Amino acid sequence: MGKTTLANQVYQELKEQFECWAFISVSRSPNMMNILRTILSEVSGQDYSMTEAGSVQILISKINDFLLDKRYFVVVDDIWDVDTWDIIKCAFPATSSTSRIITTTRINNVAHSCCSSFNGRIYNIRALDMVHSRQLFHTRLFKSDEDCPSYLQEISEQILKKCDGLPLAIIAISGLLANTERTENMWNQVKDSIGRALERNTSVEGMMKILSLSYFDLPAYLKTCLLYLSIYQEDSTIEKEDLIRRWIAEGFIHREGRYTAYELGERCFNELLNRGLIQPEETNEYGIVKSCRVHDTILDFIISKSTEENFVTLLGVPILTIGNQSNVVRRLCLQGVEEGNSTILAAGLVLSHVRSFTMVRGLLEIPSLEEFRHLRVLNLKECSELKDHHLENIVRLFQLRYLNLEGTYISKLPEQIGRLGCLEVLDLRMTSVLELPASIVNLRKLMHLLVNNDVKFPDGIAKMQALETLEGVRAYIQPFDFLCGLGQLKNLRNLVDLEFYCHTEEHNKAIVSSLCKLGTHNLRSLTIEVGRSLLHQDSLCLTTLEDLSIRFLAFPQVPTWVGSLRNLQRLRLIVEGLKQDDLCTLGALPSLLVLYLDGTPESNGKLRINVVTRSVLADYWALECCG
Repeated sequence: MGKTTLANQVYQELKEQFECWAFISVSRSPNMMNILRTILSEVSGQDYSMTEAGSVQILISKINDFLLDKRYFVVVDDIWDVDTWDIIKCAFPATSSTSRIITTTRINNVAHSCCSSFNGRIYNIRALDMVHSRQLFHTRLFKSDEDCPSYLQEISEQILKKCDGLPLAIIAISGLLANTERTENMWNQVKDSIGRALERNTSVEGMMKILSLSYFDLPAYLKTCLLYLSIYQEDSTIEKEDLIRRWIAEGFIHREGRYTAYELGERCFNELLNRGLIQPEETNEYGIVKSCRVHDTILDFIISKSTEENFVTLLGVPILTIGNQSNVVRRLCLQGVEEGNSTILAAGLVLSHVRSFTMVRGLLEIPSLEEFRHLRVLNLKECSELKDHHLENIVRLFQLRYLNLEGTYISKLPEQIGRLGCLEVLDLRMTSVLELPASIVNLRKLMHLLVNNDVKFPDGIAKMQALETLEGVRAYIQPFDFLCGLGQLKNLRNLVDLEFYCHTEEHNKAIVSSLCKLGTHNLRSLTIEVGRSLLHQDSLCLTTLEDLSIRFLAFPQVPTWVGSLRNLQRLRLIVEGLKQDDLCTLGALPSLLVLYLDGTPESNGKLRINVVTRSVLADYWALECCG
């Protein structure tokens, strides 16, 4: 019906009128500690990792104390039972008559309980009328209502009547028709395939019929990518980059011709978006989708198909036991398993054929990695109980391609990590690792290395010629060999979070030289935090660069070398004392599509902007100027 969409629209439009705000999804299997920690993090602005507490009651007290004298706005989305609401509501002080709470639920007695707690009112969301149904349908298929061909108008009306004003049904059907030949005969076939399912029952059963049509219309490679989403929990935010890397590691997507595997993965991601099977969640400042979500009803469908085809074995919550699945497991996902139950749940399963293992909501009992002899993908992200000793046998997983340890408390990697010759992705962000083992440079197939920016690299980085993404480099703590070797990474496409504050002239020259070399190889994206020494570079050669983001430092003028970036498409820059000449420099960039310019104009505050310059006409301008 669009409950979450409506609540989120109101939230996005009004939240900044309040002192603090939060949007939290509860779902059918709520983890109360995680929910309360997220609320505390969002309203207070603290990092999630700093919100740990000993009990639910302590977290409630912390949230209540923080909000006590503040005007707040909170959305609590997708509540399934009164008991869950009875706990969450205790976190919100009722002393402020100007604060607001919005809840969404599909259950009447939950809605009444929410309203009685704070003297609220129930809004029963209505189905779309035919005018708005038609608007949604045509917007997704054509540019406007007027662009619908006359020979398709009658059949469109008939299809919309079957959808009965359900937004999710309209989106799913329009996604299916977007990939169907635009003939009356083909659209009639789709209409007849729907049958009378939605006319008989406008709830889950009817939607499953619609989703089945969408699913069986997918090409085989997209079906596989879609089924993989069953490993994610309800209401999860799914990062696009990580999802695509996992698809590649699983072997779903391969390089073809001049296109990299990642570029083909992006096509798959965008196709699922266009078909309405996943929903955009977060976009960056350039409007590019960075993460997605799967609607609850669609996730239920994906899980049922995944279980039916023994694609993924899910254990935990929601309860899917081994009784209805094959004992031979290919992909294992433990979701929400309570303390000490992981070994019991895994009993009777044949783990030697497991290719992919994912743990959700940090279990207290980590299965021995020795059992997973053919593992390709190991995701232990935010597994809070993971310790260094759990990784002792990881070097025996010779087929491992993907290893995610983000958000765990490990402090070091095994010294022989270099034995994992097939490893392609290693994510160590938000861990306690401060130094990488010397053997890591032997990972000759590693394409994506993501670390915190306080991690020290060993000598020999130049050996890692497969690297395409490197995230988290604080230049001044690195050995001189690393600064020089960085420029020899001929396949490096993305250099993210490079902190460039070098204390010696020698180190400064080394990093500038390496950047220039990267800029003539394959470097496409650079996110950098720089010292003022970079401003004075006359010829920083970055001819291949398409995306440049310079953070935190405000330049007194646009650096001279920026004018030489002939292939630059996206630029983020801070300039204090912005002058007309600076705009002329930027306007002369021939490939520039997106400009995010933050800063203060020069003293007279008058600037002239010619929208049509030698650059490509901008799709997006963001000028944040004071004065």
